[in-house]
Amino acid sequence: MYVINLRYTGALAEIDDALGAHRLFLERQFAAGIFIAAGPKVPRDGGIILASGIDRDRLDSILAEDPFAAQKLAHYEVIEFKATRLAPGLNLPSPADA
Repeated sequence: MYVINLRYTGALAEIDDALGAHRLFLERQFAAGIFIAAGPKVPRDGGIILASGIDRDRLDSILAEDPFAAQKLAHYEVIEFKATRLAPGLNLPSPADA
């Protein structure tokens, strides 16, 4: 599982201009079962994405397709961890489901 910490490097006006394309990118990854949560940070200086069921090299390739990456509007820090405990009722997709 991965925590992807996006830190904006562009001006918020540039981020807002690319936001529609970024959201379409997110939708595709949610539909593929790779992203399991995403949203802006507070204060709005970036965002967080949770990803599961994918190897790191493939994840890096996917993140390079993000319009924020293509336009050099964000820096991505990827942190991998093994989820050994989940809240009751929370199920992560298995790699076979992704």
